[in-house]
Amino acid sequence: MKAKETLVRFWKEEDGQALSEYGLILGIIAVAAIAGLVAMKEKIKAVFETIAKSLEAK
Repeated sequence: MKAKETLVRFWKEEDGQALSEYGLILGIIAVAAIAGLVAMKEKIKAVFETIAKSLEAK
């Protein structure tokens, strides 16, 4: 019963709205970051391979 009251209070107050907006923004940022990493995975892999080769040479 207390959980329902809390949800109703968040629904009516702006605190719940702000919390859901922050969650939505965080989700969008996470999706964008993952998409960026997937798009650049070959370049990232090449950079790490270059670093590994230079460390092996020493």
